[in-house]
Amino acid sequence: MTTNPPRAGRREWTALTVLMLPLLLVSMDVSVLYFAIPQISADLAPSGTQQLWIFDIYGFVLAGLLMTMGALGDRIGRRRLLLLGAAAFGAASLLAAYAHTAETLIAARAVLGIGGATLMPSTMALVRTMFTDPAQRAKAIGLWSGVMTAGIALGSVMSGVLVEHFWWGSVFLVNLPAMVLLLVLGPVLLPESKNPSPGRFDLLSVPLSMAAVLPVVYGLKELPSEGWNVRYVVSITVGLLFAALFVHRQRTTDSPMISPALFRGHGFTPALALNTLSAFGMMGSSFFTTQYLQSVLGRSALEAALWSLLPSVLIGAAAPVAAQLVQRGVERAYVVTAGFVIAAGGYGLLAPAGTDSLWLVLAACGVVASGIVIVMSLLTDLALSSAPVEKAGSASSLLETGTEFGGALGMAALGSIGTAVYRHEMPGTAPAPAQETLGGALAVAAELPGRAGDALVTAAREAFTSGMQAAAVAGAVLLLGAAGLAAAGLRRIRVRADTNNAGQADRLSPSGV
Repeated sequence: MTTNPPRAGRREWTALTVLMLPLLLVSMDVSVLYFAIPQISADLAPSGTQQLWIFDIYGFVLAGLLMTMGALGDRIGRRRLLLLGAAAFGAASLLAAYAHTAETLIAARAVLGIGGATLMPSTMALVRTMFTDPAQRAKAIGLWSGVMTAGIALGSVMSGVLVEHFWWGSVFLVNLPAMVLLLVLGPVLLPESKNPSPGRFDLLSVPLSMAAVLPVVYGLKELPSEGWNVRYVVSITVGLLFAALFVHRQRTTDSPMISPALFRGHGFTPALALNTLSAFGMMGSSFFTTQYLQSVLGRSALEAALWSLLPSVLIGAAAPVAAQLVQRGVERAYVVTAGFVIAAGGYGLLAPAGTDSLWLVLAACGVVASGIVIVMSLLTDLALSSAPVEKAGSASSLLETGTEFGGALGMAALGSIGTAVYRHEMPGTAPAPAQETLGGALAVAAELPGRAGDALVTAAREAFTSGMQAAAVAGAVLLLGAAGLAAAGLRRIRVRADTNNAGQADRLSPSGV
């Protein structure tokens, strides 16, 4: 006999608010060094390689450990792992704030990545276990998705404000109050949940998963700036080979880190694939728009960051509206499809942008982001509802890993298109650095006299905008294709209410019975 799942009350919604704080900070840490790096360079004098590692080590460690931490949370308890991660994140923030050498800061950023890898899947898995009513869970996941998306934009702004009034270490110290609050309130408000029969933890899967994820993400992130360099192609190839070994290990071992049974649940695989495509669209657009605001329109970094907050007004309303539509009986497939079409429309707005189209570009960003947040919130809900509750951590980590892959792939693919068009449009007489990137052109132009420098800047800005237009057309086509896949793949899948603490998605017959 089917019984209605219990509805969440004030305690659960208060707990969700507490969970949003670490989630916001983890996403902010992706971009929080944006304005702090000049002061860090002056104080710590890092080499060029060390400066790159200060930027990148956080994201690489986080991406590489997501699957491991998700599976670990299923075994030892998601709340326990969350609190351990919060303690590590807080301690690493303190270490980073008072680092006296570049090596210490790199090490602290690596530990921050470890902490972030525990916090992200744990928060999502706990949302899954706290909210068993489908309507409430959809609303909670919508809020989760909105906070995650907004955090990346807020990170750079927060960095600029703090660095303007304090020293660079303040961008890390801001993490401490939230982590302390989580450590104090977490044991009181958050329920513990884990897999009652997890089996042994497969240690060999840990290095295999990292060897699969890190080379691919590294190669994809570097391709837009340097093109199809052999080093990056080899990196991606090596990662894909290890990915094949990882999959083989999961299919053959008695106690896999990521159970293949997850992919047999109706709804999980299409949700994971479409969510990856949505991340492609999100990061692909941001690759161009951030450069456009600074290098084409000539805004300062802080001005560009503040302007980029405007699209968040649309983002804040997108996920709740999508959840309401589904709750009122609109089929999930239709809403997800509409989200992809909206995002494609945003790319369509970006396509005709010229070298002085601030409001058009901001509107395009808002429309793209709103469509993507609609898609991500509903697909996250579908994926988590399709997975057994005892594997919520693993399901969450796969979604986050897919987001990392999709974002890196979006930057690589659309960035490569934009770079190719830029190089084709630049005059053959331009200096070599100017023919490579817009940043290189601006640097060369600054050393040229009068009209020669102005002419080079104008040509470079027009070439970059042409590349952005071409990438926008490609992004729109891809997202329209994703809309078609969503319409076909999700049409007969719905989420069933949790019963006996295990929710899943049912596939319906054509008649809907």
